[in-house]
Amino acid sequence: MCVFCKIVNKEIPAKVVYEDDLIMAFHDINPQRKVHVLVIPKKHIPSVNDINPEDKEILGHLWVKIPEIAKLLGIDKDGYRIIVNTGKHGGQEIYHIHYHILGGEPVGRMVCK
Repeated sequence: MCVFCKIVNKEIPAKVVYEDDLIMAFHDINPQRKVHVLVIPKKHIPSVNDINPEDKEILGHLWVKIPEIAKLLGIDKDGYRIIVNTGKHGGQEIYHIHYHILGGEPVGRMVCK
């Protein structure tokens, strides 16, 4: 079982900022900005490449909730960045799809070389 599934199952503690039947949002243990929260579906979906048509409801719900979570975190007015890493070359470290919300300070420009 992956670390995020263990968090969902309350086997590992997390600083949860939002939770409902389908998703959970909690603070990253290694924050990259002043605010760094992860939003995950409770259903184990390894990566973007593993999304199936039946996941539409869960992931649509997740995207609808992200602005609400940003508001709870107090970063909705000044803005925030959402990042999804996919696969080894995309920087994915935990194979349970997750969305990083970064904010609370300028996150800088996206730079691709």
